[in-house]
This record gives sequence, structure tokens and C-alpha cells, in this order.
Amino acid sequence: MPKTIIHTLQAPQAIGTYSQAIKIDHTVYLSGQIPLDPVTMTLIGNDIRAQIIQVFMNLQAVCEAAGGDLSDIVKLNVYLTDLTHFPIVNEIMADFFSEPYPARAAIGVAALPKGAQIEVDGIMILEEQEYH
Repeated sequence: MPKTIIHTLQAPQAIGTYSQAIKIDHTVYLSGQIPLDPVTMTLIGNDIRAQIIQVFMNLQAVCEAAGGDLSDIVKLNVYLTDLTHFPIVNEIMADFFSEPYPARAAIGVAALPKGAQIEVDGIMILEEQEYH
């Protein structure tokens, strides 16, 4: 089955040997996004709320480049350097997602790239009419 590399300038460019996302048939595998400003490629400060918002904005940009949006995400993995911030993730997710919410895991990690406090990756399923 052919795979399509998803790339957009509206999200941070890959800082390693990976693609922003890969589409296979109707499934899009979204690489982890950290709170980098896509223009400057710098971390959005130390405020956890700002970092969470930026991560979801970055994910939204990649979803749009793949022909979908956040509502098409069926699975999210949330990585936090401090799990006490998880209630803030829930609060901000309510601004970006509506029911039915995606399946989700929350994982505490010791560190993330560039000193980020959060990283989120996911899987998106596109409806047949959205697939190009």
C-alpha cells in the first residue's frame, strides 16, 4: 500500500529523521508535536498552558495538511514531564476537541526534546470522501 508523506510549513519542521505525518489509505499517523513556534522553531516559553495550546495548534496544522482536522483523531498519546499538569491538558483539550473524544493515553516522562513539558502524537482516520 503506498504511503504519502504529509508536510506543512504551518507546523514545526521535523528536527530529526521523521516526517510530520504519514498517510496510508485512510489512516494518518501523526508524529509527536512539541510546543515549537513553526516560524521561529523555538519553544513557546515555560508556561504549561501556552505549551499545551501550541501543541494542539501544531497538531491541527498537520491534520489539515493531511486533509482532516482534530475531530478525525481517534487516538492520542500525551507525554508530560509533570503529570500534575494533566488536568490542564483536559481543560485545554475541551477547547480543541468535542465528543466523541479520541482514545487517549497519558504518560509521564523524564524529559522531552528541546526542554518541552508536553508532547502529543496521534492517529487520524479520514472519511472516504476526504481522502485524496
